[in-house]
Amino acid sequence: MQDAAALGVRERVEARLARLLLGLPVLLQRLLAGGRALRRDGQTLEAETQLLLRLLALSGRRGFETLTPAEARRELAHTARLFAGPPRPMARVELLALPGPGGPVPARLYLPLGLAAPRPLLVYFHGGGWVLCDLDTHDEPCRFLAAEAGVAVLSVDYRLAPEHRFPAAVEDALAAFRFASDQAASLGVDAGRIAVGGDSAGGNLAAVVSQLAVSEGGPRPAFQLLFYPVTDLSTKHASYRLFGEGFFLTEQQMDWYRGHYLPDEAAARDPRASPLVARDLAGLAPAYLATAGFDPLRDEGEAYGARLREAGVPTTLRRHAGLVHGFCNALSLGRRAREAMGEAARALRDALGH
Repeated sequence: MQDAAALGVRERVEARLARLLLGLPVLLQRLLAGGRALRRDGQTLEAETQLLLRLLALSGRRGFETLTPAEARRELAHTARLFAGPPRPMARVELLALPGPGGPVPARLYLPLGLAAPRPLLVYFHGGGWVLCDLDTHDEPCRFLAAEAGVAVLSVDYRLAPEHRFPAAVEDALAAFRFASDQAASLGVDAGRIAVGGDSAGGNLAAVVSQLAVSEGGPRPAFQLLFYPVTDLSTKHASYRLFGEGFFLTEQQMDWYRGHYLPDEAAARDPRASPLVARDLAGLAPAYLATAGFDPLRDEGEAYGARLREAGVPTTLRRHAGLVHGFCNALSLGRRAREAMGEAARALRDALGH
């Protein structure tokens, strides 16, 4: 068995090497990634993304679907620490405990520099298939959005499956949004400019919170910021067949997440798990929905964006054709991911009245 300290040194060297390689010119990246551009469904995978996928394959790391949830959480937390860039400075970062139906919900409030109260706020739900990730794994994208969009960010550490299956995460997410709305004055935010957002499973929760806020009455989000959201657990769309293997998020991993999250098959047809199957989307907050071209979740995300538009909801639907699932967490690893997140941050800034 390898010494733990030696293994840690090796992984830090791997992280530094990855950053170095991903900063090379595109032609060199393409050469190191195999020499030929990878094309599928009329799209070309970005050279830096193709190289990153090759590096991940060479690392020999096991897929999350082969691990227990506890093992996968430790692995992901370690990887996130290795690859995170230097933290962006904030005026203040504060840990909170929000009241939730299952007990206190940990949260982290980011207040960017130079932003006077009352501030616009983004209530953010992290990805990770409702099984993985936490406040720390998504510290970098939350700081990025706070700084680039000029908003406060409330990152929510909702309950995870399989310890807490559906609808626990939904209940915590809705409670967090309601807390932010009710306590806007004490948080120093503008109650009329509170958005919800998230990536992957977190994008699912943001979409569901937006629906429930309308159907159940009470405060409503001013905007939705959705990154490659899970919108339909009731079926697999065509992008599963196209991109279900070899592009970071796999079909097997999605099956693993789904199996841990849902208590039974009937739950997959509940709009709180699959917001795409909701009958009526009228009256929801305007949305910016970003998908990745090489992502098994691409088609269901874009189907949700189309349905929002059909319901009269102002919606920007943006496909980043050359990227893969998870680009929100690759800000220190690739220029294209930073550009995609920068575009979303500008949309959020504009939507909340800057």
